[in-house]
Formats: sequence, structure tokens, C-alpha cells
Amino acid sequence: MSDFFEEEMFEERQAEPEPVEEAPRRRRRGGDEPRRRVKRRGRKKARGGAKPPKPKRRRGGGETVKRILIAIPAIIFAIAITVAGNWVFAAAMIAIGILCLREYLELTATARPLAIPAYAAVAAMVVAAHVGTSYSVLLVFVASFPLLFAFGADARHRDGVTISIAVTLLGIVWIGIPLAHAVFLRDLPSHGAALLIDVLVGTFVTDTAAYATGRMFGSHKLAPSISPNKSVEGLIGGFVIGTMGFWFAGLYQNWLSGADALIIGAAVAAIAPVGDLFESMLKRDLGKKDTGTIFGPHGGILDRLDAVFFTVVVGYYLAVALVY
Repeated sequence: MSDFFEEEMFEERQAEPEPVEEAPRRRRRGGDEPRRRVKRRGRKKARGGAKPPKPKRRRGGGETVKRILIAIPAIIFAIAITVAGNWVFAAAMIAIGILCLREYLELTATARPLAIPAYAAVAAMVVAAHVGTSYSVLLVFVASFPLLFAFGADARHRDGVTISIAVTLLGIVWIGIPLAHAVFLRDLPSHGAALLIDVLVGTFVTDTAAYATGRMFGSHKLAPSISPNKSVEGLIGGFVIGTMGFWFAGLYQNWLSGADALIIGAAVAAIAPVGDLFESMLKRDLGKKDTGTIFGPHGGILDRLDAVFFTVVVGYYLAVALVY
């Protein structure tokens, strides 16, 4: 019996130290040290320790320079095809129309737009503008309706065909009509090329000035539900500088009076933001940031021509009214 008690007491002495002495030490080591660190950090912060540096405010200058650098090749291309004129310019408008339609059709892919009628209608409208008159362009546009019916009646498109035709027509009107007017403006006798370049210069200056002044001085949102980054200050700056840009271009053209240059320039500078907002509205509705990636981080070709699609139409009709 004594051996039994001695063995039992020996086993208790062997078993007791492990849970009683070492386990609490582990808990103290695991629990107390992080608290001491937290307290030390708290005391350091309370005594006025170093505060994290404030984030630097982003400046719009670098982004503006990038926009200008990306636009330079596009400006050179625009001047080259405008000076060449004739079928070179018409072919360039068809190519631009195809690229724009491709982006548009990808944006609206869920509505299943009818691609072949859209491409055919835009290309035919450009050709009709070059070889005919505005009546010829209207005939092409009217002829697109039976073509849309022929493709929409196909079994693959019959479900939801109303939306498909409506979305396709929007693309034809938005892209095809401005490109046809660009051909009309370029084909005006004697001064068509110069007037088209003036409109492009006015549009580019308006867009760049609006962006720069908005980044520097913008505090009042213009249309936050459509384009949150646009400001009233940017709109005013773009309008004033864009108007002056068109007027300055007209100083070197003795056939364009200063008053006419101011009128056309003001109209171009006023309508350019409308074209920009129109595209922003479509992108926001479709849940897209950019229309494409042809210009890398600066978006697609539609992102660069959204204002031109509006200004070239206004520029043509004012040129006909005031210059011819």
C-alpha cells in the first residue's frame, strides 16, 4: 500500500507543475507583451509623436500635358487627310466610322445591335455626302430602315428586335450624320479645308482648356449625375478660351471676318461640352468608364471624337450661313 501511495504521490508531483506553472507563463507571455506594446505606442502618440504625412494634392498639369501629347499625332493625321481632301478624306471618314461603330457595338452588345446594317449605312452616308447632296444622305438613311428590317427579321434577332433596331439607329445617327457633315464641310469650295481645321482647333482648345481650368479652379459641379468631374468653372474657361482659339485661327484667313470667327467660335465652344456630356450619359447608363482602349488610358476613339460629332455639324451650317 505504501508503495502504491508513494507511486501516486510521485505521479501527482510529476503531473502538477506542467499545467500550473508553465501554462500560465505562456498566457502571460502571449497576453501581456502585446498590451505593453500597444500602451507604449499609445503613449508615444499622446506625447505628440510623428503624424503620418498628409497626402499630396493631385495636380492636373501632368494629365493635361499627356492629353496634349496623345492628341498631337491625331491632329497631324487630321490635318493631313483634310489637306488631301477628295476620296482620301472620304475614305478616312469611312475608316473612322468603322472604328467608332465597333466601339459603340461593343458598348451596347447586350442589346444585340445589328452590326452589318450599321456599318453599311454609315459608309454609304459618307459616300453619298461626297458624291451627292444632303438629299442623297437622307435617302441612304431612309434606305437603312428596310435593311434593318431584313436583318432583324432573322430568327436570331427576333427576340428583343425593337431594342436592337433602336440601338442600331442611335449609332447610325450619332456617328454617320456627323461624319457626313464633316465631308460636307471639307467639300465646301475654296475654304472648306481651312474651316474644318478651324472647327477642329476650336473643339480641341475648348476641351483642353475646360479640363485644365476645371482641375485648377473647379469647385461647382456642372452635371454630377452624368459626369462628376466636370465643373462650371471648366465650362466657362473652355468656352472663353475655345472661342478665342477659333478667332485667333481666323486672324490668318482674310476671307473670314473677325465677327464671323467669333460667332462660329462661340457656337463651337458652346456645343462641344454638350457632345462630351452626351457620351458621358451613355457610358454611365451602360456602366462603362471608356468606350475603348485605342488611346490606352485615355480611352477609345469615341472618347476623343464625342465633341467633334456635335461641333462639325454646327460648324458646317454656320459656315454656309456666314461665309458662303
